[in-house]
Amino acid sequence: MTGIVSWDTELMPFIELSDEDQQKLLSLARESIQVRLLFERDLQIDEAAFSPALQQQASSFVTLRKKDKLRGCIGALEASQPLVMDVVHHAAASAFEDPRFPAVTREEVAELRIEVSALTEPTPLSFSSEADLLSQLKPDEDGLIIEMGRHRATFLPTVWSSIPDKAQFMEQLKLKAGLSADFWSDNLKVWRYHALCFQE
Repeated sequence: MTGIVSWDTELMPFIELSDEDQQKLLSLARESIQVRLLFERDLQIDEAAFSPALQQQASSFVTLRKKDKLRGCIGALEASQPLVMDVVHHAAASAFEDPRFPAVTREEVAELRIEVSALTEPTPLSFSSEADLLSQLKPDEDGLIIEMGRHRATFLPTVWSSIPDKAQFMEQLKLKAGLSADFWSDNLKVWRYHALCFQE
């Protein structure tokens, strides 16, 4: 990584995250996992000790991969705390609280690759049909949230790397939400967000 990465201000103006900020978040994410594993407690940090960029209110996802396979992913779509605190919390949660996987073991920690996604605030999309919705999507850029009644799911922008087709992207997202792949309703709600993604 080089230089400073800025956010898409079309969605939400964000303080820029420097290489140092990104490396600090990755380091804290790993430390959070190790502290929970070794001492069975949460990592305690003083948010005031970090840069203004890391103190801003922002939401994040922390993704763990082992040999390029998903090993855990937990996050939030709405900002509720400083970004640095959010990453520390979700790092431990992704390692030990993702219901899809058993808790990470000491033997696995060294094999984990940590990825952090810091999110912009979601903005609602307006569309007249599914075709209209698909035409608005920007592969490799957009994260999506869909909601229909009690059914809700999201895909981070990084999912485009494995599902590059817009129609298939939406089909898989609907399945994740517990809907059928061909489901459509004019009452479907969709939000778009962008994410700054970086990894070890």
